[in-house]
Amino acid sequence: MFQEASFRRRALLATGLLAAPAIRAGAQTLPWRPERPVTIIVPWAAGGSTDQMARVTAAELEEAFGQRFVIVNQPGASGSIGTRNALQAAPDGYTWAAGAAVDVGCYRVLGLLDTALADWNLFLTVANINTVAVNPRSGFADFGALLQAMQQRRDVAVATAGVSSAGRNMMEAVRAAATGVTYRHATYDGGNPAVLAAVAGEVPAVSALLVEMAEMIRGRRLVPLAVQAENPVTLQGFGEIPSVRRWLPNVPTPLNYFGMWCPKATPAPVVAAMTQVWEGRIRNSQRLREYADQRAALFTPLQGQAAHDAAWVMVRQTAWLYHDAGLSRVAPDTVGIQRL
Repeated sequence: MFQEASFRRRALLATGLLAAPAIRAGAQTLPWRPERPVTIIVPWAAGGSTDQMARVTAAELEEAFGQRFVIVNQPGASGSIGTRNALQAAPDGYTWAAGAAVDVGCYRVLGLLDTALADWNLFLTVANINTVAVNPRSGFADFGALLQAMQQRRDVAVATAGVSSAGRNMMEAVRAAATGVTYRHATYDGGNPAVLAAVAGEVPAVSALLVEMAEMIRGRRLVPLAVQAENPVTLQGFGEIPSVRRWLPNVPTPLNYFGMWCPKATPAPVVAAMTQVWEGRIRNSQRLREYADQRAALFTPLQGQAAHDAAWVMVRQTAWLYHDAGLSRVAPDTVGIQRL
């Protein structure tokens, strides 16, 4: 059995996220600069995709604004607890949330949090790829073997980061596209704990983001079976991972955008300053580009209406996926989410 804390530390060391960046104020004239440290709430456990992305982004923001951007992990209820805390904080620019935009867009449908995508100013960094992987001792040679097992019996445990996580979304998309698929959903407080559970053999399979399992795949502690993408994906240091569409051609493959956001009530100078930094520094960030390239993610720096429109595609697909699977508490069309 491997120790979770040990794996988390190794994963963070591998990403370079444990090193504290030097803070130096940029020469850029901004309409707002924070006078005290800014909090970015990561509503998932340390070491997962949101935590990784937020720490790399925070390093850029610290240098641009000349102030600390502090990551605070607040996992629970599929990310809705930390997101709620950011929503209820004073809208003064000193508290932000981070994560997957699709979660914010679907919380109301799931009955987890009364919010919608339009309630936030979105600043996106990367688009991540959903992946199913297994423990090397699981006995599943490829995704077809796993799919057959899920069709023949009901006890195949699949770890995910929670009920609204990217991994759960992928598994529900698989279930909707195939006949007779059932699985035992094993939920954890984030992608990193879910990945570690599969590595340790607590569960045979994990459905999460490729960025969260990249190091374990390269270290041959997990075997990737399929990615939720139109085409195969190549992971540096490993090789090609096939698309789930090899087995299920009808599985949707929308881009899963990640970033950070603040409530719409945030003062205009704060939003204008972040927009300026996003367009000037984040869009040209070598740190974020290398982070994405090393983990087979897409570097997608977007903000404003462009960010909303990009994220809205997956929100619409996912909200109706939940509804059709009987998982929603609220019908999507009653809260302004129409079918694609």
